[in-house]
Amino acid sequence: MSATTTTPRAGGPDAHEKASPLSVLASVGGQNLSLIGALVVVLALFGLLNDNYLSIANIQVIAEAATITGLLAIVQTVVIICGGLDISVGSQAGVASVVSAMAFTSAGSNAYLGMAAAFGVGVLVGIFNGVVIVYGRVNPTIATLAGLAAYKGLAQLLSDGRAQGYVLNDDVFVFLGRGKLAGLPVMVWILILTALAAHVLLKYTDIGRNLYAIGGNDTAARLAGININKYLIAVYALIGVVAALAGVLLTARTGSGQPVSGSEGLELKAITAAALGGAALKGGKGGIGGTLLAVALLGCLENGLTVQGINSFWQNLAQGALLVVAVVIQQRRSGGRAVGLPA
Repeated sequence: MSATTTTPRAGGPDAHEKASPLSVLASVGGQNLSLIGALVVVLALFGLLNDNYLSIANIQVIAEAATITGLLAIVQTVVIICGGLDISVGSQAGVASVVSAMAFTSAGSNAYLGMAAAFGVGVLVGIFNGVVIVYGRVNPTIATLAGLAAYKGLAQLLSDGRAQGYVLNDDVFVFLGRGKLAGLPVMVWILILTALAAHVLLKYTDIGRNLYAIGGNDTAARLAGININKYLIAVYALIGVVAALAGVLLTARTGSGQPVSGSEGLELKAITAAALGGAALKGGKGGIGGTLLAVALLGCLENGLTVQGINSFWQNLAQGALLVVAVVIQQRRSGGRAVGLPA
């Protein structure tokens, strides 16, 4: 009687136990590995230049400062995946910040009414963007570029160009802006929960699969029965909600409603983080993990340059350069044709 040889099943316990380090690295992804490597280099460089850079206190400062950018980068990733773009997220956050502070003051220092007003405005602004893009048949870049100017102007008109209200005497806003849970700032917990929710939505639901399908090939998605208009309006409404959340946190962190100063440049940071994190600007590709790594990289770089006393103009230059690099890498990987050159 001959001995029987059993071959381990693919993906079974034996295969799992023999997983090689290379397969683990492949599961992380080349894009994410590059970001991790760049993050390590930035941390090591500024850690050598300044002894306090890697202190717990400064790491907390970096995390809190990156929270608002992170929230906007998460929803920017979602809209890019489905083939859109929103350049107005920073201005939306500014409007929400002003509205939250003004409503808080008008309602007799009621934080919940202030936040409700901000979220209400966020939903309306987001739906308006979606309707203009879908039913006005306006390119998302143009529509939200107009929104960038319009919402910034609206925030300035509402506030007369000045910071509004004072919320640091309110327990709710103080808790949001400066409180801690399990040793982590509340703002960071909000970012983590938002990121988890977005990750689950994209990776484990039919909604997420449909968003990837719309961004990958909208014609095929439409023929498959996906209501693209409904999805686009819903995504832009989601952007409005998260931008409002970012505006409320901006108010809580700074102590007042910020019409422009606190939200200036957030849209560039959000788009840069999404692109660096692997979200293809053509749509159909991207993930929340890469976006968060890019947010961490941008936050550490910005803080390091600030700690070293380097002019903020150089920080803007660095952000612009990173965005260009991210887009060039995407074009090379996708085999995209260079403008003006033969195919």
